[in-house]
Amino acid sequence: MSENYGEQIKSYRTRLGLTQGEVASALNVTPGYISNVENGRTAMSLRILTYYAKIMHTSLDSLVGELEPSYKSSALDNAIIAEISKMDEIKKEKLLRTIEIWK
Repeated sequence: MSENYGEQIKSYRTRLGLTQGEVASALNVTPGYISNVENGRTAMSLRILTYYAKIMHTSLDSLVGELEPSYKSSALDNAIIAEISKMDEIKKEKLLRTIEIWK
């Protein structure tokens, strides 16, 4: 993860208007743990990071993309694929034609 991982975790939490206590409660950890993460003294385990993404209403892929710039491109590709997979065939064909025009 990037060097300012804790700052980014804090920024994400505050953008959504959540307190450390609310996040800690949702993750079943202490507010001190959240403080330690945000201050760069500890890192979240994959399990906690997965739950963190859920309470932030995002996918783990998107969250990691925000936290790790080198992964952002892959996260964006995966988000696009996920949205496309929800479309019916007609919309997919229209999207493909639009993409071909952009090229």
